[in-house]
Amino acid sequence: MKDAMSKPLLRYLQNHHVATLATCCNECPWAAAVFYVNDDVTLFFLSSPTSRHCLNLKQNPRVAVTIQEDYSDWLEIKGVQIEGVASEISGTEEEKARRLYGQKFPVIGMLAQAPSAIVKALGKVRWYRIEPHRIYFIDNSLGLGNRDEVKLSL
Repeated sequence: MKDAMSKPLLRYLQNHHVATLATCCNECPWAAAVFYVNDDVTLFFLSSPTSRHCLNLKQNPRVAVTIQEDYSDWLEIKGVQIEGVASEISGTEEEKARRLYGQKFPVIGMLAQAPSAIVKALGKVRWYRIEPHRIYFIDNSLGLGNRDEVKLSL
């Protein structure tokens, strides 16, 4: 990705941890917070395959994602908005996601030392990828309402 906004966007993705994932099935929207890790602009997350958002993905893989902090000053607002497609992953792609996740979230990278509740929970999850089709980076420090589309190289 060689867009002028790519460096601030990637830095923002790397420095944050929670994304709000919006899904929809049978005209019923749903949003859930998920911990994520990124590889360039591709996001990976893990979740229970029986969660409402993962069940929705089986019916409709189109998603919207936001990543932002809780700001009180409108002029400081920064964040990311994504339109894309989510899918369950396995094999080498899952191994890659696990490795990246373990680097960002050490409790996952050192399962032998993790609390038993986390180890038990991880035995029940599946791994997912979000492939963005459009990304916007919001940075009000550049002007109130500043929202730039980041060009993706396909």
